[in-house]
Amino acid sequence: MTNTPAPVNLTDKLAQFSDLWSQKKIADINDYEVKLAKLKGEFVWHTHDETDELMMVVSGRLILQLRDGEVELGPGELYVVPRGVEHCPVAEEETAILLLEPAGTLNTGDAGGPRSKAPEAL
Repeated sequence: MTNTPAPVNLTDKLAQFSDLWSQKKIADINDYEVKLAKLKGEFVWHTHDETDELMMVVSGRLILQLRDGEVELGPGELYVVPRGVEHCPVAEEETAILLLEPAGTLNTGDAGGPRSKAPEAL
């Protein structure tokens, strides 16, 4: 008998929560966390000075506002926001995303404020 972990099913994990802008940790890889979040509306402008941030759209559409333009992502597309680049995620419809970033990365980066939340295990 082996202790092989079960695969993570993103659809099943997304069905387990409905709150918006709240990251849910679904896996660890080395010193990184794999997280899911549901978004709708506009977040806050922020920067992660110490790390890049990978965002992949699972469903819906995501606009990443950048100071010099914007990037629009649909299902199956990802974008890596380089460290130090100020950005603001916007989802006009409910959108599910997968994030990959170092453990302990604050969702609001340097902006802080009332929307800052540590990821919750799911």
